[in-house]
Amino acid sequence: MSQTKDSQRPHHSFAWRLFHFLGTMELAITLLITLAIASVIGTVLQQNQPYPDYVIKFGPFWFEVFESLGLYDVYSALWFLIILTLLVMSTSVCVIRHAPSMFKDMFNLRTNVQLKSLRSMHHRAEWLENAETNVTAANLQSFFKTKGFRTRLTEKGDDTLISAMRGGMNRLGYILTHVAIIVICVGGLMDSNLPLKLAEWQGRLEIETQNLPLSQIPQESRLPVGSQAFRGSVSIPEGRSSEVVYLPMRDGYLVQKLPFTIAVDEFRIEHYATGQPKSFESDLKVYDPDLAEPITTTISVNHPLIHKGYAIYQASFGDGGSELALEAWPLFADQGDAVTVETKVFETREMRWGEQQMLLEMTGFRPFNINPDPTEDDPKNVRNYGPSIQFKLRRETGEAFEYENYMYPVEREGREFFLSGVRSSPAEEFAYLYIPADENGELAGFIQFLQNINDKQRVEQIATQMKNETLLSLQTEDDQVLGQSLQKTLVTLVDMFIRGGFGEVRDFIEQTLPETERDSLAPAYLAMLREMLGRLYFEGLDLAADEMVDESELVFMQDAIDAIGTLPRYGSPVYLALKDYTHIESTGLQIARSPGKSVVYLGCAFLIAGVFLLFYLPQRRFWMWLKKDNQQTRVYLAGMSNRNPREFDSFFEQTRAELKAQAGNSVKS
Repeated sequence: MSQTKDSQRPHHSFAWRLFHFLGTMELAITLLITLAIASVIGTVLQQNQPYPDYVIKFGPFWFEVFESLGLYDVYSALWFLIILTLLVMSTSVCVIRHAPSMFKDMFNLRTNVQLKSLRSMHHRAEWLENAETNVTAANLQSFFKTKGFRTRLTEKGDDTLISAMRGGMNRLGYILTHVAIIVICVGGLMDSNLPLKLAEWQGRLEIETQNLPLSQIPQESRLPVGSQAFRGSVSIPEGRSSEVVYLPMRDGYLVQKLPFTIAVDEFRIEHYATGQPKSFESDLKVYDPDLAEPITTTISVNHPLIHKGYAIYQASFGDGGSELALEAWPLFADQGDAVTVETKVFETREMRWGEQQMLLEMTGFRPFNINPDPTEDDPKNVRNYGPSIQFKLRRETGEAFEYENYMYPVEREGREFFLSGVRSSPAEEFAYLYIPADENGELAGFIQFLQNINDKQRVEQIATQMKNETLLSLQTEDDQVLGQSLQKTLVTLVDMFIRGGFGEVRDFIEQTLPETERDSLAPAYLAMLREMLGRLYFEGLDLAADEMVDESELVFMQDAIDAIGTLPRYGSPVYLALKDYTHIESTGLQIARSPGKSVVYLGCAFLIAGVFLLFYLPQRRFWMWLKKDNQQTRVYLAGMSNRNPREFDSFFEQTRAELKAQAGNSVKS
């Protein structure tokens, strides 16, 4: 009874087919290529940065796309860990399937070959020996043993086969390279945050997204001391200590408890002439309950402290809560005189200026700022602009402006200005307000002029004087309507200038003046405004009637007018001037625990050994078939190698030549 082809084909179970699929080379290559692409992404795209930085860099749409793909933490992404696990399984199956045959091949001298197959090999030779078969066999075995070959003699009926092999450990190279992949991937899985992901899925762990004091961070966001791998950072001011480290996780963080306490005695930093950091180091004390005395050491970049498997690196530095003394100068009317504000970096406090309630968030302090200051002689010149503070003013609506104020005036075009940078978003560059410094290098002259402009009574008086002088020059002193209109216009121009600078004045001119009269009246309006501003400035100087005005005063007045005209866009009701500070530095430490590191090192050792065996220990085989021919012995020589065929060509020819010289007979190829 005949059977169909389908019935003759063996039927395998799903488990058998899955097992063999996992061991296929196609799957392994696909997984390796995917891991290589992911590694490139993880190298090019900076990992574990604050999410707002990614939003600024890529925009909201692409941020969401990349976040959903887990590209901001590639090496801990679920899909990456799954691929890593599949690669371990695939390589393990491959080793299980092929290791027995490879081990067998390491010691198998292949004595079951036939003469016909030897004579068909690419590397072959044939000659006659003037000796008996047993003598020839002994000579050949002795020759190959001196070359480092293992030999075996096998009787093939009336003939004799000698099998020789060198480099059998080459096959071990294949096994070691595959085992190395498994060991390295297992080490990578040991150092992944897969346990944290499992705990998060089970609801036992919750990533904290708010910037909270340590005492207010909930227990669900804290990790106990354990054997898990982690890499986090902590900033410790001088004279302070910490027993936790913060682990960045997506858009938040977790708090990892340490089995010891790290105290910072002192932080030191050295700079190049350009102001760039040259080196920095920290004097630490590590208090461990298991030690009778604390560990006292100094760490620096590339010179970490290793304790109990925890690596403590010197990673960065920053401000540790410097104490600042500020003066808040009011920029608009009805806000009183300057007040002194005592605060610290990273401190947030409520402030009220006039009717405005705002939050003052001190974000940073720098004792010096090395900025470009090109000159004609040196286009690459840099200069220290002195200390500066960084802060945010947040309104009740949540809107915040970020500021950067310099402590000392900066020279610009031969004049000195107090600089204040402002921006509404970290994605923007700072736009700078230039406040001219008076002859004493202070803000007093500018503030006095600003107060004069905001003094409505003083503005009314100056407007009345200008009105009377204008009517007198026109000889229309009794024209009450004209006088009231002129005085109202002068006051209105100053009010508009205070609210919106020259821009609002120009808008007023374009919207109210007839187009036919705009070209002639617009310069007159601007001239009247400048005259008002000039009188308000010089009135505050109390100059004698016959005293000449110095040119520097005119320049200062113009700079002050330009600065006041930009105040409506400044976004702050006060100017915060740094008067004094106590600098407190903070060291940034990166603390890592990597239990899989030793496993990865072991895998790397396997990989190096395997590659060495594969490339530098080729497997070479020779067979000599000896056939009795009257009183002589006919020798059939054949050889092969699994690597470097061109090199084996030379080796085979050399071996054949040496055998020819030893036999003293002609060799027939």
